[in-house]
Amino acid sequence: MKIFIIKISLSVLFMVFLVSSCKKLDLVPKDRFTDLNYWTSPEKANGVLNTAYSQMFNNNRFFLNEALSDNAYSGRGDGEGVASIAAGIHDASLGRIKNEWNDHYTGIKTCNLFMDNVDKVPGMDPVLKTRMKAETRFIRAFQYFQLMTWYGDVPLFDKDISLEESLKIGRTPRAQVLEFILRELDEASAALPVNTAYGEVDKGRITKGAALGLKARVLLYEGRWSEVVSTCEAIMNGNNGTYGLFASYEGLFLPANENNKEVLLDLQYVLPDKTYNNLFDLAPISVGARLNAMSATQELVDNYLMANGKQINESGSGYDPENPYINRDPRLTYTLVYHNYQWKKPDGSLKTIYIKPGTDPDQGKMDEYAAGGVSSPTGYYLRKYYDPTALPNFVSGLNLMLIRYADVLLMYAEAKNELNEMDANVWGKTITALRNRAGFVDPVALNFNGGLGQGGWRTAIRAERRSELAMEGLRIFDIRRWKTAGQVLNGWAHGAKYGPASIDGGYIRANQRVFDPGKHYLWPVPRDERALNANLSQNPGW
Repeated sequence: MKIFIIKISLSVLFMVFLVSSCKKLDLVPKDRFTDLNYWTSPEKANGVLNTAYSQMFNNNRFFLNEALSDNAYSGRGDGEGVASIAAGIHDASLGRIKNEWNDHYTGIKTCNLFMDNVDKVPGMDPVLKTRMKAETRFIRAFQYFQLMTWYGDVPLFDKDISLEESLKIGRTPRAQVLEFILRELDEASAALPVNTAYGEVDKGRITKGAALGLKARVLLYEGRWSEVVSTCEAIMNGNNGTYGLFASYEGLFLPANENNKEVLLDLQYVLPDKTYNNLFDLAPISVGARLNAMSATQELVDNYLMANGKQINESGSGYDPENPYINRDPRLTYTLVYHNYQWKKPDGSLKTIYIKPGTDPDQGKMDEYAAGGVSSPTGYYLRKYYDPTALPNFVSGLNLMLIRYADVLLMYAEAKNELNEMDANVWGKTITALRNRAGFVDPVALNFNGGLGQGGWRTAIRAERRSELAMEGLRIFDIRRWKTAGQVLNGWAHGAKYGPASIDGGYIRANQRVFDPGKHYLWPVPRDERALNANLSQNPGW
């Protein structure tokens, strides 16, 4: 995938320009894209498919979506609109609201153009064509899933539409969009190869396992538990690809281990042609970052268990608020940077990160918490996805995982529990497996506790999901589907214990959040779209 994404001919680049210029449902005339002179070779068709891949998702949303949730706070600027949305001050004119809609429909147009025209390519290998159609249907389903999740009812069409049609189309009921997504994923998974069938040049292409993984996620968000179980089992049984947990949680996020058996779907990057540098504004400043644009909350840090498997507020946990990072879930260290953190540099040496005010022996005191400064407003920085092979300014080619096998295990565990089918066997091959890989050794942390009951297991599974997938952009969707966003996104998001002792026990008040359950579970249809098309209705409360 790293190879085929970047090898695009000049004629395809022209096609890319035309496609990427379409920012609304009022797209340019259809005949500009269906010229028979274009669809003359498999290479040109592949160029359009590559464009569809590139439009699926982007690194900025991958990272910054965490600040839409209670996991992180975006304290500088309003990148991707996350600060406005977290504060509850967004409306239908916000750039993120408009761009999210436009970007997904741009991607859908590319997919529809491919599906409408690929059969015109002369002499194309039918096996290749079938596979490419399946890849395209997956991408289109992925785009509609994102739209449906944010906006609810959205216009649904599976062929390229004219300008006139785009100005008249209405919103399709969410249930029909969902049915379309699931049908597309079933059709795609039936035609796609397993992950081990691709050669090196095609690493990163969509596989049968990716289609099943996305289907499981769609079903999870719908609470269709029995179907979640059967779909996850289709991945776990090894008949639809070879997947498993990578041996090291730390190593999972290092460039040396890209495309490993845990990856079902990722965003592919390659130095120096396709890169990102988000950690330039997320990592500690003393190791080369510019400033802090987003940092983890104390609420996320508190979610990590103690090494003995107990929550920090649980009797016998051994938690010491004055030494809060001692004897914790090892994933905390591989995900976030805290005071006295030992940062591993590319040469293998360690650098101590001083965050607590007044502790840094260096006069610069770059990482120390200081209200209103450029350092972290919560007292935490990001470690996950740090690339030790990055170019200056954290320019990285490290792939970003969208679906991984750990999530399959977590989805399976959640669904089995909601069906009241949790037992030692299910726990052992999901939660125990994840904690083993993370580095837990205490039997209390690893073994199944039959006395917890369904409610206790639900709490434990949700907390496990939060720790395992922290800073990977999924938390906002979890709290929306659980309908807990109204509880966790109202009030103060906190930072480390570097604030006034008289306020909230000394934990920094970083940002006050507002979430209105009556309207904020859906985003508004963008104002500009409704100005163009009077048939687009609006969501409640907007």
